[in-house]
Amino acid sequence: MALLAGVSIDYYVRMERGNLAGTSAGVLEGLARALQLDEAERTHLFDLARAAEPGPVRQRRSKTSGVTAGVQLVLDAITDAPAWIRNARHDMLAANQLARALYVEQLIELIGELATCSEVFRTRWAAHNVRFHRTGHKKIRHPAVGKLELNFEAMEFPAHPGLILLVYTAPKDSPAADGLKLLATWAATLEEAGELAAHHGQKH
Repeated sequence: MALLAGVSIDYYVRMERGNLAGTSAGVLEGLARALQLDEAERTHLFDLARAAEPGPVRQRRSKTSGVTAGVQLVLDAITDAPAWIRNARHDMLAANQLARALYVEQLIELIGELATCSEVFRTRWAAHNVRFHRTGHKKIRHPAVGKLELNFEAMEFPAHPGLILLVYTAPKDSPAADGLKLLATWAATLEEAGELAAHHGQKH
């Protein structure tokens, strides 16, 4: 493998053990070719190498990982579909009203519950298999509106590297489209109730 990657055996062993700091782009490209990595796996390899760099490099990159006011305005302008922003680690960084209502707090709780109760889930979750999911189909069971079968599209922001916009949609007049309308009503009701409670608290 070291020969195919064009590096010495000692250097390859060092990389295999996770020591990627200082590895040049050319060596990483050679390693990706030798391992026959696909696009997602290659990107993950380069991300691992960047993460291994000394602190100042990570600090410079971290400045681009936040959600700007302009990006949040884009999210809030999407009113008929759940939309949210994630980073490369799939952390949810920002969401519009429908996306907040769609996920409530149940996703984190569900992952914790499955990791505790299911050996199969725990093994697959820990494996961190790397794949791009830029378009596809999601089945979500929401506690208030029931089962939703949604399409999703993932889009990158050229001006904000590392940020991905995900938007969930449903075909017109489908049960899922009706479910999203119900979700919007439910979310608006929750928000109104929260504002009333906050106003009532201020008066006291």
